[in-house]
Amino acid sequence: MQASKKWPFHIYLSYSLTGLIFAFTLAIGVVQFNKMGEIILHEANSNYEHTGKQVANSIQAIYTPAKNQTEILAQSMPIPGDQLDDRLEHIAYLAKAVASIPSATSAFIGYVDGEFFLLRKYQQNSVSSSLFHVPADTAWVVQSTSLKHKKLVEHVISFNKLLEETSRKKITRRKFDPRETLWYKSAINAPDHVNVTKPYYFFTNHQIGVTYSQKIADADAVIGIDIELPTILQTLENNKLTPSSKIALIDENAQILALQYGDKMPFRPQIITDKDGTHHMSRLMEQDVPVLNTVLKLKSAKGALSESIDIDGENWATYKQNIDIPGGRPLTLLIASPHQELLADIIAMKKQSMLFFGVLFLIAILITFLLSKRISRPMVQLAQEAQKIAHFDFQSPINIKSHIKEISDLATSMSGMKATIQSFLDIASNLTGETNFNNLLATVLRELSEITIADTAILYLYDPQKSSLESVQVYMDHHVVNVEQQIIPTTASHPVALVCHQTSSVTRLGVEALHEYFGGIAEYQHECTLIAIPLRDRKNQLVGAIALLINASSIDVGRQAMAVAVSGTAAIAIENQRLIQEQKALLEAFIQLLAGAIDAKSPYTGGHCQRVPMLTKSLAQAACNENTGAFADFRLSDAEWEELHVAAWLHDCGKVTTPEYIVDKATKLETLYDRIHEVRMRFEVIKRDVHINFWKAVAEGGNPDQLKRQRDQTLSDIDAEFAFIAECNEGGEFMSEEKMARIHQIAERQWERTLSDRIGISYNERERKNRIPEAALPVMEKVLDDKAEHIFIREEHDQIDVDNPWGFNIKVPEHLYNRGEIYNLKVKRGTLSEEERYKINEHIVQTIMMLKQLPFPRHLSRVPEIAGGHHEKMDGTGYPKGLHGHEMDVKEKIMAIADIFEALTASDRPYKKGKTLSEALNIMSFMKKDQHIDSDIFALFLRSGVYLEYAYMFMQPEQIDEVDIHAYM
Repeated sequence: MQASKKWPFHIYLSYSLTGLIFAFTLAIGVVQFNKMGEIILHEANSNYEHTGKQVANSIQAIYTPAKNQTEILAQSMPIPGDQLDDRLEHIAYLAKAVASIPSATSAFIGYVDGEFFLLRKYQQNSVSSSLFHVPADTAWVVQSTSLKHKKLVEHVISFNKLLEETSRKKITRRKFDPRETLWYKSAINAPDHVNVTKPYYFFTNHQIGVTYSQKIADADAVIGIDIELPTILQTLENNKLTPSSKIALIDENAQILALQYGDKMPFRPQIITDKDGTHHMSRLMEQDVPVLNTVLKLKSAKGALSESIDIDGENWATYKQNIDIPGGRPLTLLIASPHQELLADIIAMKKQSMLFFGVLFLIAILITFLLSKRISRPMVQLAQEAQKIAHFDFQSPINIKSHIKEISDLATSMSGMKATIQSFLDIASNLTGETNFNNLLATVLRELSEITIADTAILYLYDPQKSSLESVQVYMDHHVVNVEQQIIPTTASHPVALVCHQTSSVTRLGVEALHEYFGGIAEYQHECTLIAIPLRDRKNQLVGAIALLINASSIDVGRQAMAVAVSGTAAIAIENQRLIQEQKALLEAFIQLLAGAIDAKSPYTGGHCQRVPMLTKSLAQAACNENTGAFADFRLSDAEWEELHVAAWLHDCGKVTTPEYIVDKATKLETLYDRIHEVRMRFEVIKRDVHINFWKAVAEGGNPDQLKRQRDQTLSDIDAEFAFIAECNEGGEFMSEEKMARIHQIAERQWERTLSDRIGISYNERERKNRIPEAALPVMEKVLDDKAEHIFIREEHDQIDVDNPWGFNIKVPEHLYNRGEIYNLKVKRGTLSEEERYKINEHIVQTIMMLKQLPFPRHLSRVPEIAGGHHEKMDGTGYPKGLHGHEMDVKEKIMAIADIFEALTASDRPYKKGKTLSEALNIMSFMKKDQHIDSDIFALFLRSGVYLEYAYMFMQPEQIDEVDIHAYM
């Protein structure tokens, strides 16, 4: 059957044109959108310029008539007289001028003597109408301030439309001096032309306006006209491009003349009083219009500026223009409109286009999907297989067919790769999972034999001291065989030795060469191919070598590469196992070194730390051998055996912290020395004083015979008292209350000290003595005493809190040591005081604390608990945690029995004889009854014969007597 034709993959790439067309269409749409946006923004700028012109024209229409009328009045108006009535005769001139200017509100004359005459256009219900109480038909109001008898008198006179007077009244209002105003001063300073003020806030009508003024020709007076600017605000409102547009007209000090922002009510300027008492109109920077404030800061060389800016993430089209004022300082027009509103139409168009393009894109996707689904199905399957490989799933084979040549070749390659990786991972798993060194070597040879189809595989390990390769295992006929060890110097011409200095090699060997190089391993009757592979560690140092003998003329290159790769993993696995063994050996050496040091520290412990582990492991093995009873299910894994081994060797490591003099304390007064000698010397001093007192009495004429009898009796009593104290010091007998009372009685005997006891001593001892002031010498002291200096204070770090992290439940004495002489002599049993006995028992506390600080691996994590639990008792009265039997592990109970039995039977203690077997077991039977040791383990200890095996190994022959174990079971 003819194979189907394979087509190159690039033929199918033509289908991607759909996407390409879409990309071009989208690009055109984007370009069009941006271009239209530029056009709209340009149109907005033109509208801004138009608005600027309209505002300028509006201002010109307001300002120019006022300027002209002011100039006409100043030049042609008849000069009014000094009296009010004379001045009223000329109001027609002023009324005509005000009436001719729509924005004018009043015309007035200020005189050099402070008099003032003003004609105001009156409007009902206006702000200014509340200032005057005039008839309803009033059209004009005159406010006149004139001097009368050197006092200013103010009149308010109303007129109707025909300038007929309708009311007149004299009022007293605010004091106003026209000479203090800016319009008056500017007119006086510049009399030849019309002057205009800056826009300011009119008090009477609460509007913004300006004042035109000029000095009247041939008179000491100034005429002026007030005009309002309300129409400018309407002009701004009419020229808003968008609902949210913001428009402002300000003067050179940024004072607002008109402000329109968005859909809010038009802004009404206000008078602001500063901290220094001065006043100003509302300024732009005081309003919440950040975009206009930003525009104001923009610099323009030509007086007009159009620019797009970004404010808080929103784009704005802005415009700034300076507007000239006839006869005054220019004003500034500011406009800002958001792009979102300016471009609203084009944005809507953009959305429609996007919808159109979206529909087009969906159609293109559908077409492309239908076409590519068929084309890409093999690639999808390959991707799924790649995902399986990434997730280490190598179970199913790859069976993918495709007309595309590259895909077909890729499927074939991936299938081979999948099988190779699976094989490599299986081998690596087998190598890294093997913890037994010899089994690991056998696994390496077996796997390499299967990969290369080798008849024989030989593994050599490198000995750096001998600079040679030594064969350690031979794999032949699918199993490991025992053959004579082969040693090959690395300098030899042996083909395996040659790879120590290079990479792997493939050599064809004849029968003679095989016999020469491998004759001691196997007999060969035909040629073979030798693959020699060096084994190197992470540092590229030689670990060993592998020789593979293959009954074939050639070997597949892939198999050879696989063998080399596997050998690299094998080298690392071998190196790891070697390192683990070496580290275990080092740890074991440290453990035994520490145990030996503890035993060597004091003859009172003998070889305890070395014998307990052996007894513990023997008893644990006996428990593992049980198939019935309490230990039928008890088994220890290799890790648990190691854990028990380490715990047993370190069970008393805390003894390194126990002071030797406490461990070795043989008498009650012993510390670093036996203080009985110091006490004896005091008794000697007292006896000396008895002799001295005798001879003094004789010299003073006393009866020698009577004095001698008294002396001898006293000396006899002193000898008896010391003998009693010396006997108590030995600690061999129980101290009764009578004996304790006698110690106190003897202690009252005094001796005289004439030398200071605070010189020639250590710093610490001096500190203790200084707890009480030094007595004046000579001083009488008791022959036995409990002094303050005998107390050693227990520091904070020696305390054990109730909530300590180790779970210790042990009573801690108040003092670290109490070396009081009476206190120690009164010890009821033995030689140790309460503090010293705690210090002895504290070794198990220190054991747990020391071991808890060691970074044990996970399988040894319970070493501190096992090692520190051998002084616990089944009834919960043990230490240091006070555990009950159900809270203890079997291994801890086993070690407790081993520790007790070794301590009872040890024959190398200088302070006691070792117990016989019967004595030791009898004592332990009572401990079992008192629930101090586990009854099941004690029974196992007896019936398994572990006690007898240990006795024959470590006990003296005279200690091994007949024992009826049934009496204790």
